[in-house]
Formats: sequence, C-alpha cells, structure tokens
Amino acid sequence: MATVLLVEDDQMVRGALMRALSGLGHVVLPVGTALDALREAAKHEPDLVILDLGLPDLDGAAALRMLRGHSDVPVIVATARGDEQSIVRLLNDGADDYVVKPFSSTQLAARMNALLRRSGRSSASAPDLGELTVGELSISLTRRQATLAGRPLELSRREFDLLAYLAEHAGRVVSRKELVEAVWHQHPFVGHDQTIDVHMSWLRRKLGESASRPRYLHTVRGVGLKLVEPA
Repeated sequence: MATVLLVEDDQMVRGALMRALSGLGHVVLPVGTALDALREAAKHEPDLVILDLGLPDLDGAAALRMLRGHSDVPVIVATARGDEQSIVRLLNDGADDYVVKPFSSTQLAARMNALLRRSGRSSASAPDLGELTVGELSISLTRRQATLAGRPLELSRREFDLLAYLAEHAGRVVSRKELVEAVWHQHPFVGHDQTIDVHMSWLRRKLGESASRPRYLHTVRGVGLKLVEPA
C-alpha cells in the first residue's frame, strides 16, 4: 500500500514493526540510525516515515528538522515523552503525527492510514482512495480537493483536514476532543474550543451557510459537531 521508512534502533522493536507493517501490505525500509534514515529518504522518497527519537547517532528531533530541510514526506514520531510541551515542540519541528511509547502496531497502523489519506501520498501500486460524497459536497482524499455542487472550494490545509474528517464520519457527532487529537494532532489544550469554532466559521462561510442557519455543518451543544446531508 505504501513505502514506509522505519527508523528504529532497537532490533526487536524494529523487527516486530516490520512484520506487522509488511503483513498489512506496506513496503518497509528499516534503518537503525538517523544518518541512514536521511540517506534512505533521499534515495527512495518514501510515502511515510516512522521516526523514533532515541537514536544512537543523532537526536531524533534534530533528524526531523534535517529531513524537513529537503522533504515534505509525512512523519509519525515515536516518542516516550507524552507531555504537551514536548508534543508541541515536535509538531513545530515538522512532525505530522505522533505515537507515545508503548504503542500497539494496530494504533500505529490506524494513524498511518489516516495520515496517508489526508496527505494523498501512496505508492504507485496503491488503490485509489476514492472520494467522499455528502449531498452536493465531494471530497477527493487523493487530490486533496473539495467541491460543492461542482464548484471548487478554496480550503487551507487545516480546513480541508477538518472537513475531510467530519465527512469520513458523516452523520456521527464528533467530539471536540476527538477533532483536536485527529486533525490538530494535539492533546486538548486551553482554547481549543475557540480554535475549532474559528475554523468551523471559515468552513461554513465557504459552504455558504452560517451557525444560525446550518446546512452541512451542525453544532450539537455540549457534545460536538457533525456533518450531514442537507434535508
């Protein structure tokens, strides 16, 4: 399904992840050092990188910054530091998502699939990820484009990610906590409600609706948000 660069110095962990990801159909490029990771990333241009921070030759955060100097490949960081400050620093350094150790291969695979869908990156042999359709709203996950009644919507990256996530769960109320973790890739933080409300306001404007007269985007007070097909 995708070519994955796996950067992990622990041989047992690396082997277990290789078996799990290969079993899911991914092509895995395993390396144990940051320098090997940078060489492999330049040579093979993977669809996704799983980067452990505890590497023997170079701090993983430094390796992430170096990788970002020449590539926009999606990166999932594996870290033992789950506090908000550390996570925010990693995201600012260029990580797209993270998993906190210890984590299961099932959790990692789910985050990989979500990130590959949002980024539209996949190996040449991967199947088309298709489109999401809700009423007259169409969202192409592979092309990262959205249209309403055939009219292209000019969306920022975050707006697209938010709209796509709600469309993937159309008809279901999605909590704000879930949106922060799935779209912003952060633990809930002070002010996250306001951040979500601002992005929802921008989306509603582009969809030609308002909070007082919603069509697609509905607020369920005290619970969360949902995207539905207009009646």
